[in-house]
Formats: sequence, C-alpha cells, structure tokens
Amino acid sequence: MTDNRNTILAVILSGLVLIAWQYFYNVPAMEKQRAQQQAQAELQKGTPQPTASATPGAAPQPGAAQPATPAANQAQPVVARDAAIAASPRVKIDTPRIAGSISLKGGRIDDIALVQFRETVDPKSPPIILYSPSGTAEPYYAEFGWVPATGVTAKLPDAQTVWQQDGSDSLTPTTPVVLKWDNGEGLTFRRTIAVDDHYLFTVKDEVSNVGNAPVTLYPFALISRHGAPQVSGYYILHEGLIGYLDGLQEYAYKKIDEAKSVNFKATNGWLGMTDKYWASALLPDTSAQLQARFSSNPSGNVHTYQTDYLLDPVTVAIGGTATANARLFAGAKEAGVVGLNFPLAGHGGYNKELGLNHFDLLIDWGWFYFITKPMFIGLDFFFRFFGNFGISILLVTVIVKLLFFPLANKSYASMAKMKSVQPQLQALKERFPDDKVKQQQEMMEIYRKEKINPVAGCLPVVIQIPVFFSLYKVLFVTIEMRHAPFYGWIKDLSAPDPTNLFNLFGLIPFDPTTIPVFGHYLALGIWPIIMGITMWFQMKLNPTPPDPTQQIIFNWMPLIFTFMLAGFPAGLVIYWAWNNLLSVVQQSYIMRRNGVKVELFDNLKATFARKAT
Repeated sequence: MTDNRNTILAVILSGLVLIAWQYFYNVPAMEKQRAQQQAQAELQKGTPQPTASATPGAAPQPGAAQPATPAANQAQPVVARDAAIAASPRVKIDTPRIAGSISLKGGRIDDIALVQFRETVDPKSPPIILYSPSGTAEPYYAEFGWVPATGVTAKLPDAQTVWQQDGSDSLTPTTPVVLKWDNGEGLTFRRTIAVDDHYLFTVKDEVSNVGNAPVTLYPFALISRHGAPQVSGYYILHEGLIGYLDGLQEYAYKKIDEAKSVNFKATNGWLGMTDKYWASALLPDTSAQLQARFSSNPSGNVHTYQTDYLLDPVTVAIGGTATANARLFAGAKEAGVVGLNFPLAGHGGYNKELGLNHFDLLIDWGWFYFITKPMFIGLDFFFRFFGNFGISILLVTVIVKLLFFPLANKSYASMAKMKSVQPQLQALKERFPDDKVKQQQEMMEIYRKEKINPVAGCLPVVIQIPVFFSLYKVLFVTIEMRHAPFYGWIKDLSAPDPTNLFNLFGLIPFDPTTIPVFGHYLALGIWPIIMGITMWFQMKLNPTPPDPTQQIIFNWMPLIFTFMLAGFPAGLVIYWAWNNLLSVVQQSYIMRRNGVKVELFDNLKATFARKAT
C-alpha cells in the first residue's frame, strides 16, 4: 500500500495536467478558428419594431431590426474607420479614459477608444477600439430613442436623422451635451448625454408635443454589433451576449445564431455584450419593467447581434413632455469600477452605487467564484502596497501555505512517519515474499499503531488544485492582470514566458514555435525551467520508489510538467515554482521535527553519481 501511495499521487498530478491541457488549450471555440470577416454596409437600422400582431394599447415586442433602406441588404464597400467617422458631423468625447465621438447622424454613440489600454505592452501601441461606426469593418455602437405605439404615424428620429447640437462643447465629465431634433409635425426631441470619469454614459431623452393629438411612444435602447468578433475561444470564459434578466443569461454568438431571438421580461436587469476584457451594457433604471431581447439577424455572410429593451409606454399629451432615462456602460471590466459583490471586497463600483443586480457578473468569475474572488482580492490588496502583481502572487502563495499549514503538517508528518517505518515494511516483504494478503494485513497493522495515513501524501496536491485553478482564472479573465509586469523579462504576467531555450533565449534570431507540426511544443522559457527544477527537487526529497514503473513516472514527471506548463501564463508558472520551493522548505522542516532524515541532498548526490557511472 505504501507503493500505491506514490502511484496515486502520480495519477493525480498527471490527471491535473491532462485536464488543464484539455480544457485550457484543446477546446477552443469555433469562433477562434474563423478569420475576421469584412462587415458589409449597415445592414440593419437597429431600432426595435412593434410586431405586426400588436393590438392598440398593447406593448409591442422587440422584433427583428429592419434595414435602413431597401438597398441595405446589398453588399456595400467597407470604409476605413477614420473615413467613416469623418463622414458625419460629430460631438467629441474627451474623458480621462475615453476618447471618441457621438454621431449627430442617428444620435449614436459609435466611436469609443479606451486610451488607458493599449493593444500590446508597448505604451506607444494603438489604444483599444471598442465602438466603431456603421460602414466600417466591425460596426459596434449603442443607440437610444422611441418606438411608436400601434396606430401612431408620427415621424420619429431614426438612424438617418441628423440632430443639432445645442452649443459646441465636447462631452466631458463636467460638460454634458444636448442634441435637438424637430419632426416638423409638432414633436420636438431633446437628448442630453452625460459621462463620468470612468465608463458610464447617462442619456436623458425628452419629447415635447405641441401638435393636435396625444402621442404614445415606447422608450428603447440597444447595443448592436455587426459580425461575430474574434473570441479567445476558451471553455472557462464567456464572450458574447450577456445580461441579468431574472438570473444570469449568457449566449455565445454561435448559440444566439441558432436561437435567432430570445425574449425576456424582467425588473432590475441589465444586458449587453462582453469580450474577455471589455464590455458594453445597457443599465436601465432598477425599477423599470423591461421587455428585453437578445437577437441575431443574418444578412448574407454577416450576422448582426443585438441586445435591446423596451420600457413601458408613455403618452405625451398636447402641450406636455415625456422623459426616458437610460445608462450605458462602455469600457474595461475593471473590478473596482464594475463592482465586486463579495464580503470585505472593498470594490463597490457601479454595482453598489447604482443598486444594480449582480453587475459584477460582467466579469466571468466562474462557478468557483467563492475561491476566485478571494484570490483576486488578496492579489489586489498586496498590489496596492507593492505595486507589482508578481510580488502579490508570491505573498498570496505564502498566505495560502499558512492557511493550510495544519492540514499540510499532518500530511507531511504522516509521510515522515511512513519513511521511518520503511525498514519494517521491507522486513515484511522478506518475511512473506509470496503472501501479498499477509503483507497488506501486517502493513495496515503497522500503520494503525504508528497512526499513519497511507494516502496523506496526496493531500498537498489536492489542496493545490483549487488554488491553481483560481489563480489561473484570475490571471486569465481580470483586466488588472493584463500587461501586468513582474521583474526582468516578464512584461505580462497573464502571457507565457516570452523567452525560449531552443533559440538560446534570443541569442539565435529564430522562433522555434514556427516549425510545422511540433513547433508549438518548442516554447520553453526560463520560468518554466525554474519551475521544473523546483519540482525535481521536491521529488528528490522523497526516497526513490522501489517499483521501477514508479521510478520512471517520478523521474519524467518534472520534465513533463515543465513542457506542459510552458504555455501557461507566466504568473501561474511563477506561483507553481514558488509553491514548490515553499513545499520543500516546509516538508524538510516537518521531517526534521519528526526525527526523519532529510534525504534531498543524498538523493541528488546519488542521482548524479549514477549518471556519472
């Protein structure tokens, strides 16, 4: 049974790697494989329309978005983003985090760049582009307005309407902008747009009626995206349509393509679209009754994805004014801005300030959020003191070690006792060489007398699995870890170690990973090598297994782990190496305290002696 302990440990470790490799690397979604398609001209107007079956006075349901013109279904030339922006009059957006503009044609928010985030670690690289106008390769925008009730024929502003700005100021956190439009039939529309110093737009729509009859209208808001974007394609991350509408609703682009349209009725909800690090979400008033919808509308080879909602109708009396309020989040999914709904988190953000319903789920914390969130909180806490997430990882690893010290202490103590009884176990094999049953019975009796748990050696590994996964999740999904540097050559803890043994760490101007077929496996940086060495030391802390098969497994396992983890985020490899080193120190201390000789250096000496022979 002593031999079986090591086999069980090896199986657990191997299983962990195989599962991680399978889900983290071999399950990319189809979207990742598809090349970016060129978007066609604006295929849809984007405004929710009442259904044909709506009865007078009944609330219309959001239906398929309609083409802006009869020619909209035909392929149109794609124009450069700068040219599309210059083609219409605009109001500049200028905030500490956002640069862009609002199109006066349609009154859309369709030009947003996140100036604090860059495409690469180079601070001079282009900023992240979130929104782009219709007619570009990747149209993505938000739109607000009114839908007429059944029987209402009044002319309403749409995607072709050109608004007039009241004044000439840019949109800043201290200067909102006002847009106006008169339909010439007695209705005057006024839109006031404000923005804070983060990513929240507030839109106030007013309509005044000086006509000769009351008018009933439905306020709406939508987010539209033309063409499926390139996604990361990992099983552990949701990218696509998202909302909290009587529960969390997540639809990947492929899933909504199959469903076509999904409708919801909810109160205190929000909805939008999320990427790995960026998101766009509609945040209606928490007391509003929503008729919400996710939809995918094909036109040729391009799908237009849309999240929208209608509010309860308002009747604008003669001489009266009606008002509708809306909010839009468009930016980076920073935990402190979005909000972290967790005890002692210290990150209220919009989730708390606006009284939203689980807006923190815009960040995909996963099913094991009860582990992932505390992991992030700990990392963020130390980052505020030391200004380096790499140092945070090292300190959090120490804290995890301390938290699980009592359990690990029992485990290592049991392992130490097992080493102390090895002579007795060997004597049993000599006394009963052909009676395996008797060997097991006597072995269990020794374990009982010495209070040894034969599978205790597996506990440190089992403990490490959820910590490993939660740290991987934090490194993978949180924008705080994106482009977070460590020291030396590690400029991004969320990316693999950029160095490579097979080109002598950059001395040879050649990228081995470009070799066909097996080039992917030739990515082996300095930190994975350090991790493999620390794991080898940890293995050598234990005596050589008597079984030849186990010897082979334990001898090759550090090398296998070195190559398998080489493609993981550098922060995770640094954690694993540091954890191995702490485990060696901890296990050595416990072994000495239990009167067991630490055989690390003896085993290392014996290994090199055998190789020399």
